[in-house]
Amino acid sequence: MKCRICSGNVRKFFDLGPQPISDAFLLPAARENEFLYRLQVGVCESCMMVQQAEEIPRQKMFHADYPYRSSGSALMRQHFEAVARRFLATELSGRDPFIVEIGSNDGVMLKTISEAGIRHLGVDPSGGAAEASAESGVRVQVDFFDETTAGTILARDGQADVIYSANTVSHISYLDSVFRGVDKLLAEDGVFVIEDRYLGDILEQTAFDQIYDEHFYLFSVRSVQALVQLHGLELSDIEHLPVHGGTIRYTISRPGRRVIGPEVGRLRASEPVDFSVFDDFARRAADIRDELVTLLTRLREEGRRVVGYGATAKSATILNYCGIGPDLIPYICDSTPGKQGRLTPGSHIPVLAPESFADPYPDYALLFAWNHAEEIMAKEQAFRQHGGQWIMYVPGVHIV
Repeated sequence: MKCRICSGNVRKFFDLGPQPISDAFLLPAARENEFLYRLQVGVCESCMMVQQAEEIPRQKMFHADYPYRSSGSALMRQHFEAVARRFLATELSGRDPFIVEIGSNDGVMLKTISEAGIRHLGVDPSGGAAEASAESGVRVQVDFFDETTAGTILARDGQADVIYSANTVSHISYLDSVFRGVDKLLAEDGVFVIEDRYLGDILEQTAFDQIYDEHFYLFSVRSVQALVQLHGLELSDIEHLPVHGGTIRYTISRPGRRVIGPEVGRLRASEPVDFSVFDDFARRAADIRDELVTLLTRLREEGRRVVGYGATAKSATILNYCGIGPDLIPYICDSTPGKQGRLTPGSHIPVLAPESFADPYPDYALLFAWNHAEEIMAKEQAFRQHGGQWIMYVPGVHIV
C-alpha cells in the first residue's frame, strides 16, 4: 500500500473488519444488500499520515440525504460562532473581504459572517444541508470542493482572504486536487484554516471509534506539515482545542507570509515516531471491545435494561467492530429527525426520538456521543435521579 500523500510505504496496523457507511441509516425494509467495506488503517513510514486502505466513493457518503447537522449541539453552535467572530476581528477586517468554507453543512459558522454583511460562500455536496444554510441567509454552492470548483469560484468572486474547513478535509481522499484548488483561490496574504480531530488525542484516549469511513485521514502536526509543504504552502500556527475529544486548528499560509508559531514545533516534537505505538493502540482497542461486550452481556443476563444514547457516525464503528446488535441494545435515542424511525447501519438497531429515553428510563445508557458527555449529562439529570448510570468506553470501559 502506497501513501496517498507522498507515495511512501504505508504500514497497516488496525483492521476493524467489515463496516457500513457510517451515516447510512436504513429504513426497516431496506436492510438487504447493505454496502459494506473493509475498514483498515495504516501509517505512512515517510510522512506519518494515518490513512485508510480502502477508498469509499464520495457520493455514497455525502449526498442530499446526509443527516448530520453541525448546529445540532449547543456546544458546537457556540464553537462556530466564536470562530466566525474571530475571523471578523482579524482576517476579515479589511476592505471587502471574502471567506469560503469547505463543508459548510447547515451554515452554522457562516450565518454569523452573513449577518455581519461579509462576502462569503459555503461549499457542500449535501443538498439538504445547503437548503438549511440558505434558509438562514447563507450563500452556498452545492458541490464538492476541488481544483475545478475553486476555479469557478475565483472567476466569479475573486480570491479568498480565508478558506476555512472544520471536520471535512480529513474526509477527502483526493487532497491533491483540494490543495491545488486552495492554491488557486487563496489570496497571497490569505490563510487556509483547518480544524480536524487530532491523532495524538485519538491514540492517547484509545478513541478507535473516531476511525470510520468519513475519517479517511487522521491528522497529526507532523503529517499536516508534510502535506502542506508538498503543495508549496506552510503550516504557520496550530491551536489545540477540546471539541470532539481533541481537535487541532491548523493555520496554513503561503511561505514567509506569517510568523511560525512556537506550538508547531513543540507539539510536533511530542508526537510518536515509533510504530509500536500504533500496534499498542490496536491491542487496547481489542481489549475495550472484549470488555464492553462482556459488560453488556452480563447486564442482560442480570435483567438490566441498557439502551444507547446518540446514534453518531462513530457509533457505527464500535457497534460493528464489537458485534453489538439489538439483542444487547434494543434501541438508541437520537435527536436528529432524519435518523429517527430508521436502523443503525450494519448493526440494525432501531433509532428512536429522545422522548423514548424517559419512557421509562433504562438502568444504563451506553453513551456513543461521548465527546458531548458534559452537555448531555447536564441535560439528562433526571436519568441519574431515577438511578440510571452511563456506560462509557473512552478511554476505557467504565460506568459513570
